[in-house]
Amino acid sequence: MDEVAYVEDLVRRRGYALMYHRVLAKHDLPVLRAADGLVSAAYLEHRSLDRKTKELLFVLSLTVLRGDPAHIASHVRVALEVGATPTEILEAIEIALPEAGVVAFQHGFDVWREVVGAEGVVLPSEAETGAK
Repeated sequence: MDEVAYVEDLVRRRGYALMYHRVLAKHDLPVLRAADGLVSAAYLEHRSLDRKTKELLFVLSLTVLRGDPAHIASHVRVALEVGATPTEILEAIEIALPEAGVVAFQHGFDVWREVVGAEGVVLPSEAETGAK
């Protein structure tokens, strides 16, 4: 399987491909295959946890580690695709607060907000002036 076919298969199995997957496929496909094997065993293969739970855990762990926003967003999107609600994803991100703090929480929260299109309350004074 060539590198393009491999990345297409990765997208089919995971639901996304990050830029590092694409670059590594072109420059060191054997290492991508090895890393993908570990991810497949721990994340993609059916075991005790269902895919929705694994996606929520991924969103939380990437939030705590302050992962790349595109990486977090990809898991938020897949979580939605496999049946998680925006509220369930937010609850997973909120678990970061007591253990990793508000800065880590805000990192994941901002990605979640953008992906799901969440808006805040508009104060009466802002509604009158059009300020946000």
